[in-house]
Amino acid sequence: MELIQIVGVIFALFALSRVLLQLKKRNISINEGLFWIFVWSLVIIFLIFPEFFGYVAEFLGVGRGVDALIYISIVILFYLIYRLYAKIDNLERQITYIVREIAIRDRHEPKKRD
Repeated sequence: MELIQIVGVIFALFALSRVLLQLKKRNISINEGLFWIFVWSLVIIFLIFPEFFGYVAEFLGVGRGVDALIYISIVILFYLIYRLYAKIDNLERQITYIVREIAIRDRHEPKKRD
């Protein structure tokens, strides 16, 4: 096993422990936790068995395993960016609603100035 594989596995195990801790504290949902457990488990498998990339590349019709990894990573990153965009958009809508409610409430109860 190469040094980069050992460092990668240690990091992935650390990240996996953080996901499990977040699940235990209920800071993330079960679905999010399962997604990240799946991702970090795949990272560990790929680091321990790098030849598996060749099978994935062959299945996807890509030349090399590293190319397959890059393509898959880009797709996953785009998906995660979309999820972040959707969450931010939802938060903006909630903030707008709250600000409007406060403005309507304060219209009837003006603040006293000193």
